[in-house]
Amino acid sequence: MPIVEVEGLSFTYRGSRRKALDNVELHIEKGEFVIITGPSGCGKTTFCRCLNGLIPHFYPGDFKGRVVVCGLDTREHEIWELSQRVGLVFQNPENQLFCLTVEADVAFGPENLGLPRREIRERVNWALKATGMWELRHRAPHELSGGQQQRAAIAAVLAMRPDVLVLDEPTSFLDPAGAADVLLTIARLNELHGITVILTEHRLDMAASLADRIVVMDRGRVVLDGPPSDVLTSEEAKKTGIGIPKVVRLYELLAEGGLRLPKVPLTPKEMASLVAEVVRAADSA
Repeated sequence: MPIVEVEGLSFTYRGSRRKALDNVELHIEKGEFVIITGPSGCGKTTFCRCLNGLIPHFYPGDFKGRVVVCGLDTREHEIWELSQRVGLVFQNPENQLFCLTVEADVAFGPENLGLPRREIRERVNWALKATGMWELRHRAPHELSGGQQQRAAIAAVLAMRPDVLVLDEPTSFLDPAGAADVLLTIARLNELHGITVILTEHRLDMAASLADRIVVMDRGRVVLDGPPSDVLTSEEAKKTGIGIPKVVRLYELLAEGGLRLPKVPLTPKEMASLVAEVVRAADSA
């Protein structure tokens, strides 16, 4: 059974006439790394809020359909219960960090669950080490760089031991170096710990190679869903205006010029390797 089941999901915020989500259907398997992308206002953030129960329990509006995460129907379970299975990392890390030290922020969730002190310590230590924040655990959040703050926010969510990690554009406030650091941290959590990752992201140049699937949304609907190489080379993706990675555009230009590579590269390193492979094959022939 999929770890995330979304069926016929529609939502309209109170006071609005336009549907933020319109009949969304999406199933995600345990351990998958899924990127959700699309133009601004397409419904990505609203979708994230549906996964941990903020919609419909906190944000009022017209909710239709069914969202089941880790076997829990979000309409029937409260946010505090869902937060132990689904961790949501917001766009701006400063919205999630409010204690005097990183360590205190990471401990905040488990402490509010009333867990034994020993278990809280184990969870906090694991989350700090898993995100590379162990050495900075005694620092104040405002003393950290943007990338470090985002990793601290991820650690705070991880301490709740979620099965699904949802991240709403976590790199949008970061420079390229900080963004790469955060994305690699997320990829390691997925690969090493089997955490299901749902990442909304515009920076596909940096993120596409990490994902198993890319889902493209437009006007509250899912318009594309498939492997990154298939989605990013489709005409529908270009019509929605998402940021097609430059390396994919180069692949298409080379194909138009007669140089066909064995597969679609998603990183410059992969592109260089594929071109070298084709050149070697041509020389040996």
